[in-house]
Amino acid sequence: MESTFDITLKNREVLYRILTATPKEQLLAIPKGYRNSIWWNMAHVVVTQQLLVYKNSGLSMHVSTELVDKFRKGTVPDGLSRDEEMEEVKANLFRSVDRMREDYQGGLFKTYNGFTTSLGVAIKNVEEAIAFNLFHEGLHLGTILSLRKMLKAPS
Repeated sequence: MESTFDITLKNREVLYRILTATPKEQLLAIPKGYRNSIWWNMAHVVVTQQLLVYKNSGLSMHVSTELVDKFRKGTVPDGLSRDEEMEEVKANLFRSVDRMREDYQGGLFKTYNGFTTSLGVAIKNVEEAIAFNLFHEGLHLGTILSLRKMLKAPS
């Protein structure tokens, strides 16, 4: 599992660099032909990790209910973002992965409410959830990179 946590942190480092280098108006922009923004994808990654790993393990999530409601699967961006919301996501890019690692190593995840993802992947335990989360984050990083290219955002 250590390599999965390490790779997830590497992905989050890329997201952090994009988040801090991209002007807010470009983070929130939705180019023609797209359904969401760079910002929505970043916040969605943080929220989904909490849902996949913590909520499905019957544990409390470490992000606000407002963030979950706004960025969970099936939501659409409203083109707005409060500074506090952006700070919460920025803070949780690394904190949520570090805490997941600590909680996993500490044996906090005792049960898991398995389910099948919309891609048809059956997730039966927290290890599979953590692995699927990394795959999910990779998909969204690809979308973010495509959005940046469309918006000609800074590297």
